[in-house]
Parts: sequence; structure tokens; C-alpha cells
Amino acid sequence: MNLKRKAYQKLLKWKSNPGRKPLLIRGARQVGKSTLVQEFSKEFRHFISLNLEKREHQRWFEELDSIKDIMDVLSLQFDIPVHEQQVLLFIDEIQESPKAIQQLRYFYEEMPGLYVIAAGSLLEFSLRKVPSFPVGRIEQMVLHPFDFEEFLMALDHKQALDQFGIIPVKPIAHDLLMKFFQIYAIIGGMPEVVMQYVTRQSMADLGPIYEALWQGYKDDVEKYATNATERKVIRQVIDSAPSEKERIKFEGFGRSAYRSREVGEALRALDLARIVRLIYPVTSTGLPLSEDIKRRPRLQFLDTGLLNYTLHIQAEMLLVEDFNDFYKGKIIQHLITQELQARFDVPSYKPNFWVREKANSNAEVDLVYQHHNYLIPIEIKSGAQGRLRSLHQFVDQSNHPYAVRLLANRLSVETTKTPGGKPYMLMNLPYYLGNKIPEYISWFVENQAL
Repeated sequence: MNLKRKAYQKLLKWKSNPGRKPLLIRGARQVGKSTLVQEFSKEFRHFISLNLEKREHQRWFEELDSIKDIMDVLSLQFDIPVHEQQVLLFIDEIQESPKAIQQLRYFYEEMPGLYVIAAGSLLEFSLRKVPSFPVGRIEQMVLHPFDFEEFLMALDHKQALDQFGIIPVKPIAHDLLMKFFQIYAIIGGMPEVVMQYVTRQSMADLGPIYEALWQGYKDDVEKYATNATERKVIRQVIDSAPSEKERIKFEGFGRSAYRSREVGEALRALDLARIVRLIYPVTSTGLPLSEDIKRRPRLQFLDTGLLNYTLHIQAEMLLVEDFNDFYKGKIIQHLITQELQARFDVPSYKPNFWVREKANSNAEVDLVYQHHNYLIPIEIKSGAQGRLRSLHQFVDQSNHPYAVRLLANRLSVETTKTPGGKPYMLMNLPYYLGNKIPEYISWFVENQAL
């Protein structure tokens, strides 16, 4: 069984573009990069698949300088007429050869008729060794774990998927979508986990998959670290990170004796590997959106299901009615952030939150999203408006009257005022629409008015 990915449509657009460039797919290990390309290869008459973790395949790039010579070797090796138009060349694990990364530009310049896709998981570390990255000669995209819409696609529940695509969502679909979202919130979106769940319709056998995935990321520490000390720090950070509930401090992270510089270097290495990302706040309610790296960040894991597993809370989550009341709201905040992040496949994108830190007057809004000239505040919590103190502070300072709250209730829009008297509109989105925040904010701003 091959599970469908939304990125497949982007690959089809790339294929049909006469001015296409070699495509570099980035992302953490085990998010489905190779599987996606293997499935996409069915669109071509011929397919050459290389894995640069294999020394034989790597040698062709390391020992040959000419693209023509490389392709002649591949033509002989795979018995494929590589000069035909319908050939897809896939270079997997390209991070194993910085020279191969550099050579991507020459495929574009010397063989523009060839379809070339490369993929890698630890690319940021290899790029340090590339003397001349082919800027402007390649395209790039990031593949994330399954989002909720892709989870519905994997379940092949056509009614749920159809209702999910209607804006605004119909009230009759709420209970069904919430039921599926609760499952997704527990197991997450790692492809192997989703495949197992869809096949067995049970969460009982997922533990060994999570364990293998998490242990695999830990074992990759050897590739992130430059020396034994850094290796120890990274291991300690990986073990401690899941238990951090709030914004973090580098100094003494995880009750360790490590200094700020050591922890910072370890976290930045994990951030480059896209396993644990550092999400920084902004302090302005307007544009331009500029994160403040001097302020304490939040941690964002690759996948909420993996986080749940490491915290040993998945069984408990089966009994939860409103995730805002569970684990101090951390899990649902983490998942909505993951859902928003999955909407963007550019390597540079990271979500942000907002803070205001003054003596006796701190405030924090869970997420902010740029819509045209507006910076929209997004809170992830249930309850009455009286509990939206931070959101009200943001609205009072902003140049627009729009705010969003994600909660377990049905979709609604209400007109209200801040305690300071500023009228504003609040869109209440059910949790399962976190994946569609961009579309719903467009619908909200363009179709609602005070």
C-alpha cells in the first residue's frame, strides 16, 4: 500500500514545467522522501535510482567530474538510454557526497531535458562542505510528516475528506472530524506509523515503530556532533527535551550542568537536522515579522506522535475530551504548530509566536500568522473570552480587528470588544482545522466585517 501525499501534486507541476530545475527534497529521516519519489517514478518511462550511502553509487560522483561521463556510466549500468526525455534520475541520500550536491547545477546547465530529483536528511551539515552551493540552479522543497488532511487521505474516508475540504465546514461534519482528529493527535503523522494504523486499525502495535524511529534519531547523534563532548551534550538534550513544557533556557537545560553555549550548539544541531526545532517569538504586532533570537524559544518536535510516545501519555490521551485541558495544553499547541508548519515546504519557514515582556505585565500569544498586511494572533485554548488576556493585549496594539482561537467547539465567528474597548472579530476554529489556518483566515478577513 502506498499512501498518498499532497506533495505529489507539486511534483506533477514540477514535471510539467518546461523551465524546471533539479529538485532537492529536504526533510528529517523517515518522513517519506524516498517513498514519495519511488511512487512518482511511475510517471516516467525510465527510472534510475541511486543511493549515495552505497559506496558504488557515491564513487560515480566523487571520481567523475563531467556530467556526461556520469550519465554514460549510468546508461551502461542500468541499460537505460539516458538522453531520452522520459528519464527520472533520483539521487537519494545526497548528503553523503558534497560534490554531488555541487554537481546538481551542471545537470541543469548541461542536460536540461533530464528530470533530476535529489533527497537528503542531514543536508544542512553537508552544505557546510560545499564550496559553491548551486543557488539559482536548483529548486528546493521540504517534506514533513503527514498532516491531518493526509491522514484522512490515508484512511480513505471519502465523506470526511470531502467535508474537510468545504469552507466553511458544515456543522454536521464536526463530530466525525473531531473523532478522526483525536486519533491523529495521539499517533501523529510519521509515515510508517500511519501505514501501520491504517492497515491494522489499531494503536496496539505502534510502540516498536516509535521506539525504532526515536532510537534512530538518537543514533544519528554521531553525525551531528563534531567531538565527544558535543556528542554527550546532544544526547542529554534529546533525552531532556520532551519533558520541557514551557519556553526554555539554554543554561542548565534539563537540570544539567551544561552551559548556555554548549546547550545552544546542541539544540542548533538538532534544529538543522529538523528533529527538534527552535521556535522564536516576535515582539511586534505588525509587520515586518521579525523573530527575536535573544528571547527564550519554544521547542517544536518533528512529530507530535513521537513526542506523545516519549512522554508515555498516549493511553491517557484516549480518554481526553478537550486537549486544551490535557498536559497544560502543550500537546494541542504543539500539534497545531506542526499543522501550520506543514503548510509550507520552503526550507526557511518556521512558525512564530508573540510575546510582550514588561515588569508585571507579561503576555504571550501561541501563534501569529501573516495575512497580507496583517499579523493575525492565534490562541489555542478553550473557555470564555475573559481568559484571552494576552490576545486582547495583542488586539489592542494591532492595526486590524481580527483574531483566531482554536478549540474543541464548532466553527463560529463572534463580534466582541477587548477590556480596553477596542471592537474586534474572533473566529473560533475547531482543532481539526489547524491544517487549514491560511484558508480560513482568508475566508474570515475577506467575508467578515465589523
